[in-house]
Amino acid sequence: MALIVQKYGGTSVGSIERIEAVAEKIIGFREKGDDVVVVVSAMSGETNRLTALALNVMEQPTPREMDVLLATGEQVTIALLCMALIKRGCGARSFTGGQVRILTDESHTKARIREIDSNLILTQLEKGDVVVVAGFQGVDEYGNITTLGRGGSDTTAVALAVALSAAECQIYTDVKGVYTTDPRVVQDARLLKSITFEEMLELASLGAKVLQIRSVEFAGKYKVPLRVLSTFEEGEGTLISLEEEIDMEDPAIAGIAFERDEAKLTVAGVPDVPGIAYTVIGPVSDAGIEVDVIVQNAGVEGTNDITFTVKRAESDEAKKILDKIAKSIDAREVVLDKKVCKVSLVGVGMRSHAGIASRMFKALADENINIQIITTSEIKISVVIDEKYLELAVRALHSAFELGDPDYGKNPNQA
Repeated sequence: MALIVQKYGGTSVGSIERIEAVAEKIIGFREKGDDVVVVVSAMSGETNRLTALALNVMEQPTPREMDVLLATGEQVTIALLCMALIKRGCGARSFTGGQVRILTDESHTKARIREIDSNLILTQLEKGDVVVVAGFQGVDEYGNITTLGRGGSDTTAVALAVALSAAECQIYTDVKGVYTTDPRVVQDARLLKSITFEEMLELASLGAKVLQIRSVEFAGKYKVPLRVLSTFEEGEGTLISLEEEIDMEDPAIAGIAFERDEAKLTVAGVPDVPGIAYTVIGPVSDAGIEVDVIVQNAGVEGTNDITFTVKRAESDEAKKILDKIAKSIDAREVVLDKKVCKVSLVGVGMRSHAGIASRMFKALADENINIQIITTSEIKISVVIDEKYLELAVRALHSAFELGDPDYGKNPNQA
């Protein structure tokens, strides 16, 4: 018998039929003797529908009222799921974030959790009920409804698992778990049985969409095991836990992440003087534009070239800022390239396996793929390349590091 926190995303509860199926799944855990706390998102499409309503009324809705509006999406789901459980003879009680007393700061639309009062949930569990909590939301100290921003329901689930000292936090979604890379790009991508928090954080930050970074950070900080599973297919999914709990005989590389939404900016002919990198990049960051990969090269006649990447959607704004800076420091030109992407290898095994970088570069060279920028960390190597080579690069690296599923193709149902 264990206390488990389960989170079901929007696609998992996207219709009455799916809510009924989730109720059946929850009852299966209750029949094993487990206590279950469930966190749900709004039904798929509901948040977009509510946002559209707001925009029809007001071009820039006030953040406080936007939170009040969007929080209703989860409130619908918790009530319907409890009805489905009760109909099946399973005691259940729904709670909003405010009722549970998920206390947050006052930052509307992107609030941070400060503390959770677990007494109400524990009391309900002692009565034998399943507790169903609205994800994505809380209240500030003045009782105002707040929402937690992108990936907020995952964060709610992990925070509740921490507060309740749960044995595991299970994130149910529309994929079977974490793969070595996107199966839509590499057909024989392998489902990982386990991965470390460090690896998952890197993969999430580098483009993998399975989990939000914030929830993984939270789980890693408080050492709560996370498991990613499919709502629609049976399986053990992928366990995300501490490095010492993972079989370190696993391959050096856990997975390959990629990001299409990249643009490269180069400020050429920058004066070679102290503090020039801050002069160039500081105003871009001050404008709220996230700067990613940065490299500085020696240019001509005692100057340097500074190159960095930003999100493609923010690249035009970044170039406008850089054009003004370039003029003020007599830089030669600013060049924007929107046709690049980033491909990354991730694995804690890099700490103990030599030759990973050279193997990566050879695999790309064999496919005649030019590397424009390289950046590394202790468990990651990222390269910026021409976007048209993205899928070829991912497949080449996946093959070079032998990450494929050895059983792929043996199942007649596999394409």
